[in-house]
Amino acid sequence: MLTFVIRRVLQSIPLLLLISMILFGIISEAPGGPLTPYLQNPHITEADITRLKHNLGLDQPIPIQYLHWLGQVVRGDFGYSTSNSETAIAAIGDRVPVTLELMGSAIGLAIVVGVIFGILSAIKQYSWVDFSITTLAFFGQSMPVFWFALMMQLAFSVNGFTCCGYHIALPSAGSYSSDTFDLGDRIEHLILPTIVLSLLYLALISRFMRSSMLEVIHSDYIRTASAKGLTRFNVVMRHAFRNALIPLVTIIALTLPDLVGGAVVTEKIFAWPGMGSLFINALGQFDFAVLMAFMCLTAVFVVFSNLLADVCYAWLDPRVKYN
Repeated sequence: MLTFVIRRVLQSIPLLLLISMILFGIISEAPGGPLTPYLQNPHITEADITRLKHNLGLDQPIPIQYLHWLGQVVRGDFGYSTSNSETAIAAIGDRVPVTLELMGSAIGLAIVVGVIFGILSAIKQYSWVDFSITTLAFFGQSMPVFWFALMMQLAFSVNGFTCCGYHIALPSAGSYSSDTFDLGDRIEHLILPTIVLSLLYLALISRFMRSSMLEVIHSDYIRTASAKGLTRFNVVMRHAFRNALIPLVTIIALTLPDLVGGAVVTEKIFAWPGMGSLFINALGQFDFAVLMAFMCLTAVFVVFSNLLADVCYAWLDPRVKYN
């Protein structure tokens, strides 16, 4: 296994270099280029722009610019952000914990609820439970995120709701109400964006879990386990559940990069100060350093997620061997 992991890591290096070349070329050829923030400043003259191009090496061919940028990245320097006068790594580092908080909550909720719903839907096939869960899954997959987020804000923040005689209105924006850390306040701010984000993942996981579980519970070894007199719970959880998880690993692994990328639409609607909001701001102001750092970091995490999925396959199914 260790040999396989090392080989995959070494194989990913040329892939990441190719991705960085493509990203660098596309962003460099965008209208305005990295100097877009300066071109919007009326106090900067044409001579200033020419001097900036020379100082930043932007008057050189793009392959030379890329090699210069790559040399800085190897040393851990992605450059300075033109929108907030700090390094790109520092700008991203400030947003990563907030994004991990939101996306971790959303994916964690989706995995727990989605797996439970998928199992119930499979063992109660064609019952009202199955139809209800399937309907909810189709709703989650087809519902536009921006519309659902706005409706949740309207229902639970603007109008509020009554519980146990108290009128409750959940926060509609931000990640906290004051600079002092308050766990209850942080949870209140997490509720709405977590529900909105988890709906799509929950729908996907429940559908895949149902399909995988139906395939497993009709296998011969499941019939044998039932014939031995094992309880329904032991048959499902000890024998069917682990094998049914194997196809689900791919879905979960493909959603892990969202932990880095953040949910752009949801974070923008709920004014969540995470990676998604940072990406939108950097894109609007054409912050070259932040855009490259953000997309390269996302590419690294996509490669890592696929490697993690392969390792999980071997752990879930001993028949899988990597030589």
